[in-house]
Amino acid sequence: MSESLQGKVVLVVGASSGIGQATAELAAREGAVVVAVARREDRLIAMKQQLASEGITLHVRKADVTSLEEMQAMVADVEKNIGNIAIAVYASGTNTPQRAMKVMPPAVWNEVLEVNLTGAFHLAHAVLPGMRSAGAGHIVFVSSTAGAIADLSGAAYQASKRGVLGLAHAIRLEERMNGIRTCCLMPGLTNTELVEKRPEKLSADTLEKALQPKDVAETIVHVMKTPAHVTITELLMVPSQA
Repeated sequence: MSESLQGKVVLVVGASSGIGQATAELAAREGAVVVAVARREDRLIAMKQQLASEGITLHVRKADVTSLEEMQAMVADVEKNIGNIAIAVYASGTNTPQRAMKVMPPAVWNEVLEVNLTGAFHLAHAVLPGMRSAGAGHIVFVSSTAGAIADLSGAAYQASKRGVLGLAHAIRLEERMNGIRTCCLMPGLTNTELVEKRPEKLSADTLEKALQPKDVAETIVHVMKTPAHVTITELLMVPSQA
């Protein structure tokens, strides 16, 4: 029940670190034509150079997920110069140490929602026209267990991640007649830069037991490789012991 990624154009947004970076690298090694997108272009270039030293090609584009215009321009550029986007992955995300309601300013709420949820909408809005024209497409949204299970990650983070789950389902139901699928992946504690934004530092033991970016990336690539008649609508994954 697994299809090859060879030659497929895979757009990974939020690819400069963590889950996005691991996904871009793994998909490229699987033979996909990967376009890695993020604001931190220097990190993208470093990843491109590392893969090039292994004989693997990676395309990079700088774009800010909070700008619909930048996302639309980036997607148009990819479609014109690289090819039709078969798969898009939204792995951008943020949180804040000021996550409790009693200390969260409205500006911080807006920032978290803008990156986690509105950015996901911007990506979908940009790639859907091309996918409709192609009669096929797959969008994988990286949410969080906070999108399904109440926790202490903060009101803005939980609201945004639950919103991503709703966005994924809405797009799937509206677009399935156009051959477009969505998946909302909800990983638990993952050892990425986001843990640095926790109000209290996690222990080394906890981080060692956490999911690693590669664990989540391997799951995303598995979802990517499902045949067109199969849709994994949502997927929850957690560390066994953390």
